[in-house]
Amino acid sequence: MSGRDGIGMTSERTRMRMIDALRADKIVNERVLGAMMEIPRHVFVDEGIASRAYEFDTALPIGHGQTISAPIIVALMTQLLMEKSPMNKVLEIGTGCGYQTAVLARLVKEVYTLERIAPLMDKARRHLRDLRFYNVRYKHVDGHEGYPEGAPYDGILMAASATHVPEALKQQLAVGGRMVLPVGIDDQWLYVIDRDAKGFTEKRCAGVRFVPLLTGLA
Repeated sequence: MSGRDGIGMTSERTRMRMIDALRADKIVNERVLGAMMEIPRHVFVDEGIASRAYEFDTALPIGHGQTISAPIIVALMTQLLMEKSPMNKVLEIGTGCGYQTAVLARLVKEVYTLERIAPLMDKARRHLRDLRFYNVRYKHVDGHEGYPEGAPYDGILMAASATHVPEALKQQLAVGGRMVLPVGIDDQWLYVIDRDAKGFTEKRCAGVRFVPLLTGLA
């Protein structure tokens, strides 16, 4: 059995328990649940904490002051992003270890992912290559300005908390597109931003806790 398949607390049975917990906590999109069932979350974290990889409400450290979001947060944000319409091209801000990237890449045709910390991006690239994801484009850039070269995007998902909704990101959203991101410093909320022909609408959804969106490269 390979490390990808897992044993004990990283086995497929443990992953199924995580899916059951997500389903019980109002995650109803079966495509999102299916993607999370297929992707071995334990390979994205250090071996010493791999046994905790499928705790559905637990974020884990991945080094450099960053975390891998709890499965419930990954599921909720992905469900919110995907509930409006099918998406071909998505921008992710904050690659981290690459787990959320993998979930997105399972569900959409093309993912652009931005990360300001080079060692994390290198690690994510290795994880995703080992799992044979070939529809991801990696960019080592500051996420505040997005990636206009790839715009417009059907969806934008941010995995770090901004102090406000960045205008540059709104402008990179396709008409009919949706953005999901945490906003706030001490008091953080998940926001959903929709763009239609008339402009933008925003909705505040749930209280969350993310690392802050930082500037500059590392």
